[in-house]
Amino acid sequence: MLLKTIGLFFVTALAEITGCFLPYLWLRKSGSVWLLIPAAASLALFVWLLTLHPAASGRVYAAYGGVYVVTALLWLKIVDGVELSLFDWTGAAIALCGMTIIVLGWQARP
Repeated sequence: MLLKTIGLFFVTALAEITGCFLPYLWLRKSGSVWLLIPAAASLALFVWLLTLHPAASGRVYAAYGGVYVVTALLWLKIVDGVELSLFDWTGAAIALCGMTIIVLGWQARP
């Protein structure tokens, strides 16, 4: 269950980041206004993906935050071309540990 949840969180984070990055391109990088259409679709996908988890929404959001941190840093490295520091990687590892603890707790609750 843990690997499936992490995978779903990564897809969810990509949908959210894409949905926010496209308007950024339009507003700050002289992109086409047409970027707002796939941005809206991506954000709708993000919301739908969050509903696929079996836990209460607050727990899902809390756990998702850890994966979002890692995904955002990977986006920074891959898309923006910024080298990540040891502090970035350490923070990402800590965030993933927190996410794992929260998700494992889903099974412990009735």
